[in-house]
Amino acid sequence: MASSESGDDSLYPIAVLIDELRNEDVQLRLNSIKKLSTIALALGVERSRTELIPFLTDTIYDEDEVLLALAEQLGSFTALVGGPEHVHCLLPPLESLATVEETVVRDKAVESLRKLSEEHSAADLEAHFIPLVKRLSSGDWFTSRTSACGLFSVSYPKCSVGVKSELRQHYRNLCADDTPMVRRAAASKLGELAKAVELEQLKTDLIPLFVNLAGDEQDSVRLLAVEACVNIAGLLSHEDTESLIMPTLRQCAEDKSWRVRYMVADKFTDIQTAVGPEITKADLVPAFQSLLKDCEAEVRAASAHKVKEFCNALPADSREQIIMTNILPCVKELVADANQHVKSALASVIMGLSPILGKDNTIEHLLPLFLAQLKDECPEVRLNIISNLDCVNEVIGIRQLSQSLLPAIVELAEDTKWRVRLAIIEYMPLLAGQLGMEIFDEKLNGLCIAWLSDHVFAIREAATNNLKKLVEKFGTEWAQNTVIPTVLKMAREQNYLHRMTCLFCINVLAEGVGADVTIKSMLPVVLTLAEDQVANVRFNVAKTMQKIRPLLDANTYQNQIEPALKKLGGDEDADVKYFAMEAMAAVPAS
Repeated sequence: MASSESGDDSLYPIAVLIDELRNEDVQLRLNSIKKLSTIALALGVERSRTELIPFLTDTIYDEDEVLLALAEQLGSFTALVGGPEHVHCLLPPLESLATVEETVVRDKAVESLRKLSEEHSAADLEAHFIPLVKRLSSGDWFTSRTSACGLFSVSYPKCSVGVKSELRQHYRNLCADDTPMVRRAAASKLGELAKAVELEQLKTDLIPLFVNLAGDEQDSVRLLAVEACVNIAGLLSHEDTESLIMPTLRQCAEDKSWRVRYMVADKFTDIQTAVGPEITKADLVPAFQSLLKDCEAEVRAASAHKVKEFCNALPADSREQIIMTNILPCVKELVADANQHVKSALASVIMGLSPILGKDNTIEHLLPLFLAQLKDECPEVRLNIISNLDCVNEVIGIRQLSQSLLPAIVELAEDTKWRVRLAIIEYMPLLAGQLGMEIFDEKLNGLCIAWLSDHVFAIREAATNNLKKLVEKFGTEWAQNTVIPTVLKMAREQNYLHRMTCLFCINVLAEGVGADVTIKSMLPVVLTLAEDQVANVRFNVAKTMQKIRPLLDANTYQNQIEPALKKLGGDEDADVKYFAMEAMAAVPAS
């Protein structure tokens, strides 16, 4: 405030910022950086350029979180320094931030620099931005050289021919850098640069770099080259892809490092899209088979995840033949794989093969695999199969499904793992719609009732909501004949948890079955439970009365509900009293 008292208000924002940035409290320094835009507005564009930005450039020695906030702020500072014609004044502090040791700060500085590069005119880019890229790419510390890799693709398109040639040379140097971290950064950005350069330069300059990086001594570099392969292959003709890319890709698919093979498996369908159908048939099918049989479980799991997508993208004229001859034998082996992650990955996609292969092949070849997976000892495998049953139903029909898979589903309904039981409950309404009322009542209705007495609360809760969905599907008459009598019997069971479940069911069923059924069948049971010895049951009665109140006429409320609530309102238990009072307060005055 001293500067303000001395009459020099113009210095106040910078003075405050200096004081705050020198403060020992990191949070205070962080807050001051976060309000930089406000300070810049107070200073005006000229003083922001001539005072604020130089000050920030000279004081970049701070905690990483403060530097990170600064790097982020500067990326959207263009308007505050006078617009695109002055944007280059923001480069010095960001250049310094792009050289710091902390990776997240460097990455954020590069992100902001990339954003600012778009706001440079072609002349300003060559005058200010390109020299920055060159300085970073030839810096003494590897940190600056790794940051430089992310700036080539955004600056290259606007440059003159001579400058483009220089940039490609700088990038070649980075790809051959002594430090693996720099080569990794270059490999990770190679695909991006490939999209920016001209086709001729892609073939003559960048593809040799890709080949070298894919053969690097460090597997962490080689696996990043695989990612670049996707972008590069998508830019080339079929002939060029076959001659320039495929030899290296085949080498990567058989790399001695499982991490490289894993990356190939993970990117396999992207590679498939990039290289096209002919190369897929000739080269990728055998490579995919090899990956599905890989000695490393991580590679097999990544490949298994891609089975459906890969098969779906095969050329239509030879899809079935390729799957049956080349892919299905591998899939059959994976169903019995020793690793549960591999089996789980396969189970999440294998159902998707049914629509591709059709009814006959599904019944003959896939159903036995589904059955084997439904009986697998790993819960996640069983869950993944159950979750995708509708894919098979669409192909083979519900009759076939009920004959072949329903017995296994019934068995899983009593699985010791509660999450498996939960998955089956969640699938039940869909299965009910597919089976129809008659088959559902015969095969599955008993399970739905049994779940209401499960020892796990999450199962009882899910079973209660499941009943509501079934009533919506099959109607009130079905509910009166099939569900409600069984639910109401639970009110007489010794286990108070079952009596509470009865109330929960009434809560969700009342709206679905309507006022008449609620008043005649369910309300008497609710009133009986109001006298229950267990306080938890009594306060749930109050909650149920509040829930069903909108369905009841005034006469029923006054003669039956109100007296019961008043009695509960005088209950010795505080919770019962509270919920009874709440229920009465929620009733609109008549």
